[in-house]
Amino acid sequence: MTTRKKQSSARAKKVSVTRRGSRTLAPANNFAALVDRVVTIIEDARSRVIRTVNSEMVLLYWHIGREIVEYIQRGDPRAEYGEEVIENLSNQLQSRVGRGYSSTNLRYFRAFYIAYRSRRPKIRHIGRGEFANAETVDTSGKIRHTRSGVSLASLNPAPLEGFSSALGWTHYRALMKVEPAMVRTFYEIEAEREHWPVEHLERQIHTQLHLRLLKSRDKDGVMELARRGQTVEKPVDLMKSPVVLDFLGLQGGPALRESDIESAIISKLSQFLLELGKGFAFVARQKRITFEDEDFFVDLVFYNIILKCYLLVDLKLGKLTHQDVGQMDSYVRLFDAQGRTPGAGPTIGLILCAEKNEAMARYSILSEHKQLFAAKYVTYLPTEQELRQELERNRRIAEAVLTATREEKPVKPTRGTRVKGTKGVTAAQRTRKRRTSHRRSVVRR
Repeated sequence: MTTRKKQSSARAKKVSVTRRGSRTLAPANNFAALVDRVVTIIEDARSRVIRTVNSEMVLLYWHIGREIVEYIQRGDPRAEYGEEVIENLSNQLQSRVGRGYSSTNLRYFRAFYIAYRSRRPKIRHIGRGEFANAETVDTSGKIRHTRSGVSLASLNPAPLEGFSSALGWTHYRALMKVEPAMVRTFYEIEAEREHWPVEHLERQIHTQLHLRLLKSRDKDGVMELARRGQTVEKPVDLMKSPVVLDFLGLQGGPALRESDIESAIISKLSQFLLELGKGFAFVARQKRITFEDEDFFVDLVFYNIILKCYLLVDLKLGKLTHQDVGQMDSYVRLFDAQGRTPGAGPTIGLILCAEKNEAMARYSILSEHKQLFAAKYVTYLPTEQELRQELERNRRIAEAVLTATREEKPVKPTRGTRVKGTKGVTAAQRTRKRRTSHRRSVVRR
């Protein structure tokens, strides 16, 4: 009896599975749907083939680089010997296997292996989500599965294993030039996680994203970025300075207006969202906020899907002023009261200005407010020297703000501790004595 029941249930399951599978097929009388489905299957297969080829090329070039490095190290230590080996190898390879193995490319392979010599030659596959359900494929064909919902980098601060299936040879050729190794790891994590094209990766490397992020103002911050990439847990994690707007194609000068910058941003919105940071979506332009009988207009409004909150952006041509900070503070308060949707977190305010003010950052509410920020923007791609000077200036401002905050907080002496030079008298007793003498002097007056 039990056996019959099992057989019937198995048949029922088989039938239900077959029916479910038939629902995913194209309808019998819809030829256009059939064509669309077949095209989708072909395109998916092509993309998988391309990713596989790219991954195999990365492994191939790593192995070639290793062979070159190991061979040269066992030979003559002179630099001329290494160049001679590369030239001869290039000639032999091109005559036997064809193009693609010039001496220049072989030098790239050697540099690639030197930069990633600690990696094991295997491909890691990242599933849905941020480094979630990672699937690591060895060159032997064995597959190892990691069933974790958090990033691999956050689980293990050690260097990444293998090479990413989402990154091709051109990605790694850009990455291998980055020093030191922990900064290179940061860009690799971000390029893989955010699916950066090579052009965007090169731009972020050139503009030194890891230093422009406000949380990377010290060694611990840089180490955190190298371990986990850019994680967004609070508003400051999204902020960077300077904000590089070279893609807007604006020419500076007295004729430039704030509305020109705003219009240029709208016309290049996708690029601006990439520069703005993770998880932003455009909401509104010139958003009206009403207070009593007055109307105020916020230049740009965005929503961050990670922090689940709105971002107000105010564009300023000149130097940051007290009025700018006060105005943004009012905008944030009014927007929270009138425009914030249910379930959204506290609104963030960002002032994009042509020049930041050190004293303003130190003594205004910007130094203490966790939702208000000011960042400098540049409308051109700065040189490496200009960028380093600006980052150094930002670092000094951050240190000045931190020092001022510490100095303004009074140090409370521990109860019962004795102050130097007052034998037998505690700090609390001295304080009470001063207050009593002050009251007596006031009464006498």
